[in-house]
Amino acid sequence: MVAHEKPVEAGFHVVVNDEEQYSVWPVGRQAPPGWESVGVIGSREDCLAHIERVWTDITPLSVRTARDGSRLAAGQGSQ
Repeated sequence: MVAHEKPVEAGFHVVVNDEEQYSVWPVGRQAPPGWESVGVIGSREDCLAHIERVWTDITPLSVRTARDGSRLAAGQGSQ
């Protein structure tokens, strides 16, 4: 390693739950029930940057599904 290079910190991983909500969780600790790792491991900042890129709609999955179902029903009823 070159002396001026900053070591890569791998203290966190990105986790997601059934509602497609994201969080960071310390490496070495089991994710809470209902959460699983998405395979991204790095510094807290790196993990948060990943979450910012992929979590573009913070609405929980169940709300999005209900909302989309209502739109479909409304569209089918107007034909």
